[in-house]
Amino acid sequence: MNPVAIFRHSPTEGPGYFAIFLESRRIPWVLIPLDAGADVPENADAYSGLCFMGGPMSVNENLSWIAPVCALIRDAVSQDIPVLGHCLGGQLISKALGGAVSKNPVPEIGWSVINGGADAVARHWLGEYAGKTLDVFQWHGETFSLPQGATLIAENADCAHQIAALGPHLALQCHVEMLPEMIAVWCEHWREEVAIPPPPSVQTPERIQMEQVEKLPLLRQIADQIYGVWIAGLKGGA
Repeated sequence: MNPVAIFRHSPTEGPGYFAIFLESRRIPWVLIPLDAGADVPENADAYSGLCFMGGPMSVNENLSWIAPVCALIRDAVSQDIPVLGHCLGGQLISKALGGAVSKNPVPEIGWSVINGGADAVARHWLGEYAGKTLDVFQWHGETFSLPQGATLIAENADCAHQIAALGPHLALQCHVEMLPEMIAVWCEHWREEVAIPPPPSVQTPERIQMEQVEKLPLLRQIADQIYGVWIAGLKGGA
């Protein structure tokens, strides 16, 4: 089968656990490091799926790769090639499909609880986690609106749109791909991004790393569920 294309927008926000998940299931993947100047493919034909990771920038910035990425997402959707977005990646999906990205009421940084939906679409994606509260990792100051036809399958009080699905495509505002090494590096940049004193939606680096001992294994299970559904739709079969 064709590889999954994973797009990186920042050197500290790589594929993380998503790559481990793919490799454990012998699904080929290729990294496209936009942060290092890689070109955006003109179309999605060469890939079984597209995955977009996070990044510190906004999709509303005038960056040279944003318009080509949005065009590539639309091309993939037109061919039913699954698209997956984490944080910035979820915002790119929304923007590409006619949604909007704007400042969230509050920044979310660290561990937080989201509420899984219980309708048929949520049950499809979340499985046993549908209708339950889920501990996930957050690091964002903006949020996306729902593109036409998308279904909201998770939310919380601080950010209304946490996970949205549109057919085989999934946009996440939260992060389920985290590894301990990634959390450690992100925490090193905490003071550069957080106003002092931080709001209740922002955890300190010490609190983040203390809670990861308990919450990271649970996040891994949630990721397995979501990624497992997503790869079932890969072009050519998982």
